[in-house]
Amino acid sequence: MKTALVIDDHPIAHLGCRQLLGELGYETIHEALNDSDALRLADTQAPDLIVLDLGMPGLGGLNLIAPLLRRVPDARILIFSMNEQTVFVAKALEAGASGYLSKNSGPEEFFEAVAALEAGRLYLSHDMALSVAGSRIGGRADPLSSLTEREHQVLRLIGQGKDLQSVADALRISYKTAANTSSSIRKKLGVSGTTELIRYAIETGLTT
Repeated sequence: MKTALVIDDHPIAHLGCRQLLGELGYETIHEALNDSDALRLADTQAPDLIVLDLGMPGLGGLNLIAPLLRRVPDARILIFSMNEQTVFVAKALEAGASGYLSKNSGPEEFFEAVAALEAGRLYLSHDMALSVAGSRIGGRADPLSSLTEREHQVLRLIGQGKDLQSVADALRISYKTAANTSSSIRKKLGVSGTTELIRYAIETGLTT
């Protein structure tokens, strides 16, 4: 019996994944809306496949990969995310994910990705694979690659026009942590204020 664990903080995403995985023969599909439930279910249910959204509150999707694999070393992790930035794809694979799929993909590509993981192969869409390979071969400096996942999350929310208290509330962190993270982002990106951070986030597509 094939089992799966879907980790996403948006209930509507669970509906879609449950339907698609059901068509692929997954009889038991567990669902987690937060990191603590995700780790608990990984511990108790030992899923064969884990579908993980990177934009999770709390630990964040990237930081969940390692503890998930410690609990279920044989599980295959498919990142299913709106974020198509090369730096995230590369970091997810380096952390131990077996595949990366954009939420803009259609059902057929989802089926293809899951089939690849079940066969023990890595999966990236053609365009995504070229992008990752190009960035590594060309050695292009990407300012975003210097940011941690938490800094990416804070920058995205600031780019959406949220103030620091709203950022803190959304990520379940303290105001001080949000402020310190914002300061660290400005230093790494070489920008001087919130307005420039918002502009940077919009121009790099982090707000979409």
